[in-house]
Amino acid sequence: MTETRDARGRLLRDLRISVTDRCNMRCSYCMPREHFPAGFRFLPRGEILRHEEIARVAGLMVGLGVKKLRLTGGEPLLRADLPKLVEQLAALPGVELALTTNGVLLPRYAAALRQAGLARVTVSLDALDPEVFRRMTDSTFAPSDVLAGIDAARAAGLAPVKVNCVVRRGVNEREVLGLARRFRGTGCVVRFIEYMDVGETNGWRLDEVVTGREIVDTISRELPLEPVPSQYDGEVAKRWRYADGGGEIGVITSVTRPFCGACSRARLSARGVLYTCLFAEAGVDLRGPLRAGASDDELTRTLIETWRARDDRYSELRSAGLVRGERIEMSYIGG
Repeated sequence: MTETRDARGRLLRDLRISVTDRCNMRCSYCMPREHFPAGFRFLPRGEILRHEEIARVAGLMVGLGVKKLRLTGGEPLLRADLPKLVEQLAALPGVELALTTNGVLLPRYAAALRQAGLARVTVSLDALDPEVFRRMTDSTFAPSDVLAGIDAARAAGLAPVKVNCVVRRGVNEREVLGLARRFRGTGCVVRFIEYMDVGETNGWRLDEVVTGREIVDTISRELPLEPVPSQYDGEVAKRWRYADGGGEIGVITSVTRPFCGACSRARLSARGVLYTCLFAEAGVDLRGPLRAGASDDELTRTLIETWRARDDRYSELRSAGLVRGERIEMSYIGG
């Protein structure tokens, strides 16, 4: 296995793979309905990478140092025959395979995904109050649907389950303590995420960001927290544990405390474009070479050159007021 470093010395360690640009929710921070309405033209099937193409790229990137693969979307459980792709990826040596989902289809697929080799899941849940949940997701689903998905994942052995909550001021910040209470002592780790300016359609404003510090203080007033050291270099979430031993939470502070300096993530879009930042303006096409008969050596050379040229540090530049350009939508490249 080769170690591959970018222009800032950051190792390539993680690959996030978007398997579809479609979703069955319209979350305001990701796919707001006014920009993704009924009848929106998603990618035709022929433009999406096939399972074998995804597995080939992933295998080459494992050879360059990738140790973690995460399937995302859109909503990845909408991808046909997803367990077959999981089986191919799980066969790659020395990798941890995970999936991020909104959870509502997990009761149908959790057991098959676990049997295919999926190790764990992260489930998005932004509110326990049904009305707040509907406001955040703009969907007909309810928190109970997501909770049933979490239960199904745990029953299938996809544990520990992580639960992601994007916190947006004026919408769901009052849900923070309730989510902490709900999952404390269950073995599930809730990760609270500062509302980010991903893409161009979510109407992001700095004054709607509930900071990681505010989140920790809100929980700690009732359930005292203490910091926990990172488990590895480049860990995104700052870890906090309950002082009484009731488990832990995570806080992801991309806005107020950027972690670009240790970012090890590349992203492969559903249409086969490789991006080196969640906030990227452009990427490198891999689908074209894949379908034109490029050799493994040629593809590997492209991957190495792309990562070595990487100089991304969007969140740091945002904090300095230096960002510009149009960013790719999160639903195209996963969170």
